[in-house]
Amino acid sequence: MLKDVKTMEDFAEFAGLSRPTVSKYFNDPSSVRKTTRDIVETALAKSGYKPNIFATNLYRRKTHILGVIVPNSNDPFYMALTRQIQKLAGIAGYMVFVQSSEGRPELEERALETFKSMNVAGVIIGPLCTPSHNEKLAKTSESIPLVYIDSPLDETSPFVGTDNQQSFRLIVDYLIRSGDAPCYFPMPQINNNAQERRSAYIGAMDNLGFEPRFVPVEDEATLSLEKFAFEATARILRDGSFPTKTVLCGNDRIAAGVSAAAYQAGLKIGRRQNDDLRLAGHDDQPFARYMCPPLTTVAQNHSEIGRFAVELMLQKLGESRDTKTFLPVNERILLNAEIMLRMSA
Repeated sequence: MLKDVKTMEDFAEFAGLSRPTVSKYFNDPSSVRKTTRDIVETALAKSGYKPNIFATNLYRRKTHILGVIVPNSNDPFYMALTRQIQKLAGIAGYMVFVQSSEGRPELEERALETFKSMNVAGVIIGPLCTPSHNEKLAKTSESIPLVYIDSPLDETSPFVGTDNQQSFRLIVDYLIRSGDAPCYFPMPQINNNAQERRSAYIGAMDNLGFEPRFVPVEDEATLSLEKFAFEATARILRDGSFPTKTVLCGNDRIAAGVSAAAYQAGLKIGRRQNDDLRLAGHDDQPFARYMCPPLTTVAQNHSEIGRFAVELMLQKLGESRDTKTFLPVNERILLNAEIMLRMSA
């Protein structure tokens, strides 16, 4: 009768090998002789034993697990970005576990503690933006490699994201050349992107000689961006109108909320002469091209953000094999956006 094989010790006894030899195989199959690999793999097939990878990782100096933390796992941009990270990290031999902070610093800290307990090799993170919390992240980076995506922690941390200065110059220039100057509908203060994009809008308007104008919204830290924008737009239209007939939104989800409220108020969005409002966004979320009308926006390259984030992490772990990708010494990678001209503006 076959003895139950539940632990590494049970399996080593079943295979007729020492515990260190079996552990060495599970850490790296290529580190043992072919005859030993054959014995282990035959024993695995016969016993049905499945090693506990988390327990195994505790014996390793460096695991082959990466953690990813995003502010909102339901956001289409973060969904696409984490898929790319999982794909490329998998090719490099790493497993990826994803957690969402749901916009709450305490959940982000809990996710980091969970990953530390798993002995992960590193963490790729889209950080939130409270000052005391940022200090904890900086402290964590002393023991675990961190790479920030989408929103930087500060001006010196390893970061991969979109060059907001470039993207806002692009969209503001187009909107002014094709109609009246845009007012800006800001993002809630969830992360540093909110402030960066506001500053980028101001800089783009100043550079072209126009006064920045802002949609009056309440300062609310929420992940329900569509609801936030819908309710603010409904109130604005009920009390009067936007500062200008062209509205540039901090991201596409804000634009979706504005579009829905404008439709309910009977306004026509578009770039035709008799339309009531021009609307533009930022990010090029998957739904943007299917809005009614399709949304003019600037596209972030989530595939490249994911690729550079993984490559930067591998470099920090000393495992980068990509000799063609240039990574700057300061570990800050800003990617250009591309304008997507559609019917909304």
